[in-house]
Amino acid sequence: MSHQPERAPERAPEHSGATRPVPSRPARRLDARSLRGLAHPLRMRIFELLTLDGPATSARLSERLGENTGTVSWHLRHLAEHGFIEEETGRGTKRERWWKRVDVTNDLNTADFHDDPDSRGALSVYLHELVQQYFNRVTDYVTEDWDQTWRQAGTVADWHDLRLSPAQLKALNAELFAVVARHTPAPDAAAPDALPVVVQLQSFPRRERDEA
Repeated sequence: MSHQPERAPERAPEHSGATRPVPSRPARRLDARSLRGLAHPLRMRIFELLTLDGPATSARLSERLGENTGTVSWHLRHLAEHGFIEEETGRGTKRERWWKRVDVTNDLNTADFHDDPDSRGALSVYLHELVQQYFNRVTDYVTEDWDQTWRQAGTVADWHDLRLSPAQLKALNAELFAVVARHTPAPDAAAPDALPVVVQLQSFPRRERDEA
């Protein structure tokens, strides 16, 4: 299983505009140390907010998360120590520091930790929290009040009658990633009525159950 926390397409540009290509972010492959630095429920939530909504202070994050400011500040420093976020220079004061995510793509391949028992706990926490984040995003969408234009544009769907080999599943994912990249405009080319859009893709095999 391979996962790119901030990037949908595997080894494809993160942004591909309709009129011109946009360079992808630099990438780093997460190792055991960096995985343990991220694999914490609150740290992952903080990192998600900085990724989706941009820079913030510990006070702003604390308010959104319902957590103590000191606790959030500690986790922010921990994320910075492991290279996931950094202080936004030229903004804020000594008492109010602004934090932003580091502009790199963090790639994680679960196979890297197959023979590392010391990392299995962190990997389990990371994957569990990741799936919970995906679930929460869908829940927010279906419970929020959207006008019919946006409600009809969004979708929550699944396909359950495919029978694919590993190679076919990998090829399917690659094509879907390419479609998302093709429809992702450059930052300065978004339509006037555009809003941030989340595309979530989960594709995985399931074990067949014997008939009773």
